[in-house]
Amino acid sequence: MGKDGVYSSGEFAKKAHVTKKTLRYYNDHGFLKPSFVSESGARFYTDRDFEKIQRILFLKYLGFSLEDIKSTEPEKDSLMTSLKQQHNLLTEKINQMNLVREILEKTMEEVKQSGEADWSLLLKRVSETGLKKSLLEQYVDTSNISVRIRLHRLYSRNTERWFEWIYGKCGIKSGMTILEAGCGSGEFWLENLERLPKRVKIILTDNSEGVLDELRTRPEFQDSRFSIRRMDIDDPDIKRNSADIIIANHVLFYASDIPKTLEGFKVGLKPGGKLVASTYGPKHMHEISDMMKRFDDRIMLAAKDLYEIFGKTNGEGILRGFFDSVKWEEYDDSLYVTDENDLAEYITSCHGNQNRYIVDNYKEFRNFIHNEVGKGFHVTKEAGIFISNF
Repeated sequence: MGKDGVYSSGEFAKKAHVTKKTLRYYNDHGFLKPSFVSESGARFYTDRDFEKIQRILFLKYLGFSLEDIKSTEPEKDSLMTSLKQQHNLLTEKINQMNLVREILEKTMEEVKQSGEADWSLLLKRVSETGLKKSLLEQYVDTSNISVRIRLHRLYSRNTERWFEWIYGKCGIKSGMTILEAGCGSGEFWLENLERLPKRVKIILTDNSEGVLDELRTRPEFQDSRFSIRRMDIDDPDIKRNSADIIIANHVLFYASDIPKTLEGFKVGLKPGGKLVASTYGPKHMHEISDMMKRFDDRIMLAAKDLYEIFGKTNGEGILRGFFDSVKWEEYDDSLYVTDENDLAEYITSCHGNQNRYIVDNYKEFRNFIHNEVGKGFHVTKEAGIFISNF
C-alpha cells in the first residue's frame, strides 16, 4: 500500500512472528479480521490490528483458549475476571508443584531408609497437606474474601444485605466497645458506617498481617472510632471485661480449640455482654458443591464441612457450655446467579482443592459452568447467627 502503519498479510505475519496460515485461520474464525481487503482480495492490516494480535498471543501464552479469548473483549469486566481466574490457577499450579516436590523428597527419604514406600499413606498426606496449605493461603490478603462477598451482594434475593441484617441484630449503641474477631476485609463495617454511633469504639482483629495492612490503608478505618490489631482466633488476647459485643462472623469453625476460644471471648466480655457468631447449615450453597462434584468427584470446595465443626445444628450445644442464653436467628435468603463469570470466579476463590483439578482443564471447566448456569442458577442459603449472653 505504501503507507506507514499499513501492512500486507505477509508483512504483518512477519511483524507479528506468526504464519500467514495463522492469519487466515484467525480471519476465517472471527478472531482477527484485516482492516480492509482490496478488490483483488488482498488483505491489509494496521498498527491497531497489531495491538489486537499481540493481545491474542499474550492471552494464549497465559493459557487461554482461542474461544475464551474471542469471548473476552478488553473493554469488558469479564477480561479482569478471566485474568484473575488464570492468576489463581497459575498460583495453584505452582503450589501444587511445590507440594509434589516436598512429598517426593519425603518419599525418597522413606525409600532410602526402609527400601519401600507406603503409597496409600503418601496419597493421604498429599491430600491433607494440600488442603491445609490452600486454607492458609486463602487469607494472605482480602482478595478471595471479597470475591465471595461479591457473589452474595450481586445475586441475593433478600433486599436487606447480610451485614446490614447482622448489624440490626447486634444492638450497637453509643458508648459501646465492639471487637470483631477475624474481621477480614472489614466489609461488615463498610456497609454499616452510616448507622454507626459517633461515640463508639470498634476493635478490628485478624490473624493475617496482610489483611490488616490492607485495612490500615482504607480511609474509612482511619476514623478514630476504629483500631486495628492482630489477634489469633486460637488464643484470643482480649482485655478482661472490656467488650460489650464480640462479633465472630464465620470464623469460629476455624478455631483449633473452640472451647479455649470461647473461654477467651467470655473473659473479654463485660457482664451482660454478648457474642454474635455467624455460621451456616448443611444445605448452605450445596448446589455449587454438588455441581463441582459432577464436574470432578474429587473436588472439595472447602477443606472440611465447616458446619460440622461449628454450625446451625451443633452451635447451640457448644455455646451453652459458656453462655446462659443462646438464640439462633436465621437469615432468609437465596441466590439466583445469572452470570457464569461471577460463578466461575467464586468457585476458583474457594479454599478447597478445586483449582488443582481445574488448572489443566480450564476450557472444560468454563464450558461446564456455561452449561450449568444457562439462564440462571439457583443457590440455597442456610446461614444465620447465634446470639449468646451471660
